[in-house]
Formats: sequence, C-alpha cells, structure tokens
Amino acid sequence: MYQKYDVHYEIDDLDKSILSILTKDAKTPYTEIAKELIVSAGTIHVRMKKLEELGVVQGTTVLLDPQKLGYDLSAYLGVHLEHGSDYEEVVENLKKVPEVTEAYFTTGAYSIFLKIHCKNTQHLYDVLNHKIQSIQSVMRTETLICLTESIKRQITL
Repeated sequence: MYQKYDVHYEIDDLDKSILSILTKDAKTPYTEIAKELIVSAGTIHVRMKKLEELGVVQGTTVLLDPQKLGYDLSAYLGVHLEHGSDYEEVVENLKKVPEVTEAYFTTGAYSIFLKIHCKNTQHLYDVLNHKIQSIQSVMRTETLICLTESIKRQITL
C-alpha cells in the first residue's frame, strides 16, 4: 500500500498488468494497452497518472548503448571517503563527471559505489586521476572492470 497526502492506494492486478506491458516497451500506446487488458484507454490514463503521482512510475527514458557511442569500457568504482559525512558534497562533485552514470551510498567496504563508462583505458585513467580522485574527501578508489553485462532489467511484477 502506498500513501501520499492521506490518499491510500493499493496497487492491484490491473496496475501490475499495465506496468508489466510498459516495462517491456515504454512506447506502447495506452490504446493498445487498453485493448489488450479489455478496459478503456481513459482507465489506463487515469491509472498511469495515479502511479506517477505516487512515485511508482518515475518517468520514461531512452536507454542508450554506451558501446555503440564509443564507450567501450564500463567499470565499477568503490570509493573510500575520508569522512562518510562528506557524502552529499562528494556526490555533488560526482554529478559534474559525465562518465559517472550511477552512484550509491553503501554499507561495507566502500562509502560510495559508482558505475562509469569510458572510451578506453587511457580515458579511465584520466577520469580516475583528474576527475574522481581529485575530489576533496576521496581517499582512494578501487576499480572493477566490467567484462560483460549479463542481466539488466526492471523489477518483475
């Protein structure tokens, strides 16, 4: 059950079916979804509006293939901070690094775990030395080169 502004809304089977269709192809027209689920297009529109208001659906996006754009190297970086309390300031600096595509505040060995995309090893070296390790409070990093991406998906409903 989700709650926003004293409104209770339980995601039902119709919502799950709509989301299932859209996670397979976000460009599926509401009319096509309605036809498949045997409801009106207006119903789909109203349900999607509600799911967006509740934050269940957080927008749509175009997924790019970094390799086809010349970014042949993907890596994960474990970032050790001098002080965990510097996280927000460090993240603001990381947002300025276009090669950083994901960042997570974590427990365990690293303060921050990043995913980055680079064109090659020289580009990776430059990003590490001149953009990430130069951020104040970053003590050191550990780099894990990604050899292949085996699974990339949304939550299944």
